[in-house]
Amino acid sequence: MFDIGFLELLILGVVGLLVLGPERLPKAARTVGLWVGKIKRSVSSMQREISSQLEAEELRQKLKEQQSKLDESLDRAKRDVESIAKPDSTSTPSRHGDKKAEPDRVTDESTADEPLPRQAAARLDDALASARQPDEPLSDERPTPPDDDKKDAASR
Repeated sequence: MFDIGFLELLILGVVGLLVLGPERLPKAARTVGLWVGKIKRSVSSMQREISSQLEAEELRQKLKEQQSKLDESLDRAKRDVESIAKPDSTSTPSRHGDKKAEPDRVTDESTADEPLPRQAAARLDDALASARQPDEPLSDERPTPPDDDKKDAASR
């Protein structure tokens, strides 16, 4: 910062002693020391704040990059699953007969008003469910429990 050597300090001390006198010089030196300490603390505080803000900005930037990469890979995976499921559901006949064809029609009608991402998510869920359990009925086609079970559930 400043290049002050011993000779300059000695000259300042002699001038201060001549100007202020021996009675006020110690008090003035103490006050100058306190001000210099406050200035140093303020400067170091500002440097810490600036460096922490820079680190936070770098972290935000890295987080955005990772989020965009994650979004891209998720979109790619959804497209892959949909491309696998779409030819499977349109080209092959239903494995479950008429039961499956009717819920698909109802699902298409119910999702017609939904936004496009929800439709894609619903198709993805259907494709995953059919891939996991090809011989079991879908969740929409569960058999209803007997009346005894309904009464037991109602009594609880």
